[in-house]
Amino acid sequence: MKKIEAVIKPFKLDDVKEALQEVGVQGLTVLEAKGFGRQKGHTELYRGAEYVVDFLPKIKIELVVPSDRVEAAIEAIQNAAHTGRIGDGKIFVSPVESVIRIRTGETGRDAL
Repeated sequence: MKKIEAVIKPFKLDDVKEALQEVGVQGLTVLEAKGFGRQKGHTELYRGAEYVVDFLPKIKIELVVPSDRVEAAIEAIQNAAHTGRIGDGKIFVSPVESVIRIRTGETGRDAL
């Protein structure tokens, strides 16, 4: 099993969710986040004064998938989140040792 974490632009959330459902992903966790990468924020004008917005709004998606579904999930996220502009986001993949469904006590792949 692998945990996939993706940081994407907020307006791409629905597209990514639909793309993941199409490849059979059962569930995911969505968090509102703020951050910056190479773009290092941007400047905005407010009441005639210019100020720097260091942290931009982002969405972080977390999901755990069986090892045989990792590539499909990554491809779905990548295609759905892509705009071709700076700040499209990142995808992180890490191993998961175990999963336990609290309600039933199921473990491993059955708990997904």
